[in-house]
Amino acid sequence: MTEPLHSAAVVVITGIMASGKSTVAQLLAERLPRSVHVRGDVFRRMIVSGRQEVEPGAGPAAEAEADAQLRLRYRLSAATADAYADAGWTVVVQDVILGEHLAEYLSAVRTRPLYLVVLAPGVEAVAAREAGRGKSGYGAWSVGGLDGVFRAETPRLGLWLDTSELDAGQTVDAVLDGLDAARIDG
Repeated sequence: MTEPLHSAAVVVITGIMASGKSTVAQLLAERLPRSVHVRGDVFRRMIVSGRQEVEPGAGPAAEAEADAQLRLRYRLSAATADAYADAGWTVVVQDVILGEHLAEYLSAVRTRPLYLVVLAPGVEAVAAREAGRGKSGYGAWSVGGLDGVFRAETPRLGLWLDTSELDAGQTVDAVLDGLDAARIDG
């Protein structure tokens, strides 16, 4: 580890579905002495009626509503991370935050130090992981389609890790070893 994680820090872990975010975030939080794991999808699932998923080709009205709900989810997640950090916790946030939304999300988190880890395993690895899961996160998306959007539109900030050949423990080791590169607040 190049630099220890401080209390009152926020680590954001993103990537496409089945890239390992949940498992890695939980294991990372378990290795820290005083930590919280914020799961961004919880805020999406809180919407009981009227939820609009982000889906390709949904049409302008549906896309606008999905975008508004996604931005709300991100604001709630960032505010939750800050609230825990304000109370002295190290916060590991895990969510699918891609494209133009990533810089906006990072700007919404006011806690410093702030770290960003992008899990970027190859399409074949993600497809194999998705096939082995008890849930399907892709809906109208294909793994290759979402991965293409992710790689083309997500800014190259923080620490990007190709975890195709790494298990979750090895990925956490790589995160801890790469904290200097993951730190995005200077």
